[in-house]
Amino acid sequence: MSEVLLVERRDHVEVWTLNRPAALNAFNKALLLALNEQLERLEGDVDGGPRAVVIAGSGPKALSAGADLKERKGMPAAEVPAFVDLIGGTFDRIARQAIPFVAAVHGYAFGGGMEVALGCDVRVGGPTTVMGLTETRLAIIPGAGGTQRLPRLIGVGRAKDLILSGRRVRGEEAFRIGLLEHFADDGDVLGKALSVAESFATAGPVAVRAAKAAIDGGWDLPMPQALAHERVCYDRTLTTTDRVEALAAFAEKRPPNFQGR
Repeated sequence: MSEVLLVERRDHVEVWTLNRPAALNAFNKALLLALNEQLERLEGDVDGGPRAVVIAGSGPKALSAGADLKERKGMPAAEVPAFVDLIGGTFDRIARQAIPFVAAVHGYAFGGGMEVALGCDVRVGGPTTVMGLTETRLAIIPGAGGTQRLPRLIGVGRAKDLILSGRRVRGEEAFRIGLLEHFADDGDVLGKALSVAESFATAGPVAVRAAKAAIDGGWDLPMPQALAHERVCYDRTLTTTDRVEALAAFAEKRPPNFQGR
């Protein structure tokens, strides 16, 4: 396991910790390659893999301060486009995973740090959270999905306000405008993120994957096509043993024991 990315299994949930605290967990090439290695593992192990993943940052200060600008500064100009493709492709790959991802946004999440959170399904923050797509302050624009995912999450006007100014928002405002779905008042962002991930992991695994696919694949379609897409996703759950188990557990007044089949 690469030291720049720590992976810990907690029952049906994995915690992936970006582990470059001295660099505020900034994304360099090694960290991005380590993330892709884990994503490839997930894609090849649906049955034995986790049912949800939490992405967190090492140390008290940040989820991630974004791309590693020291590495970028020394990078030959011809290599920059490939690096931009790597970071954007990595976050898009996270967004396209079959299982849900939860971002534990403690401390700073700037630039790519905010974009990796946007690639997750749900974001959890707290009193120390500070988020921002700050790229225009560096005379560039968000290039790893930020200009597309943020408007879809909080609306075009609010997204323009943040992106065009490069303004940073603290956790309370981020929660109020819908950038965060959960707010840990006590500051235990990772604990709250784990609780959210566990709520996904204890639901029917096939159903969770089907529901995520239904939402992601249908939200921007015209309603007739969206409803047809929903039905295709729904039909995936009809023949599962988990559905039979859920009905039996309900009748017997006990928790279900889902197997993901």
